[in-house]
Amino acid sequence: MDSIEVIGIRAYGYTGYLPEEQVLGQWFEVDLVLWLDLTSAGKSDNIDETLDYRQAIDLVKQQITTAKFALIEKLAATIAEEILRIKKVEKVQVKLSKLAAPIPDFGGKITISITKTKE
Repeated sequence: MDSIEVIGIRAYGYTGYLPEEQVLGQWFEVDLVLWLDLTSAGKSDNIDETLDYRQAIDLVKQQITTAKFALIEKLAATIAEEILRIKKVEKVQVKLSKLAAPIPDFGGKITISITKTKE
């Protein structure tokens, strides 16, 4: 199956287990792998035959900026479910990173990876 990868979607949101995360917010970054059939688009050169990935980017940003979940696992799963509602997408992988985890003496990021297939 063919795929489109969209890397580095960033948005500011309010998901987090600690109360201050849901009040102050933080930056999140999402990478997507969208599986779909690109055969027709490869032949026709017509955007109607493929996925306009701007739709997926807008959907991710909207979920991050409006959702308030305790767990980033829930946010990643919700993004995956919404992406699968896009007509041509058959399977999606969502990698959601919390860029500044509130963990003392930890400067890295936490990433959740969820893969879902359309039923």
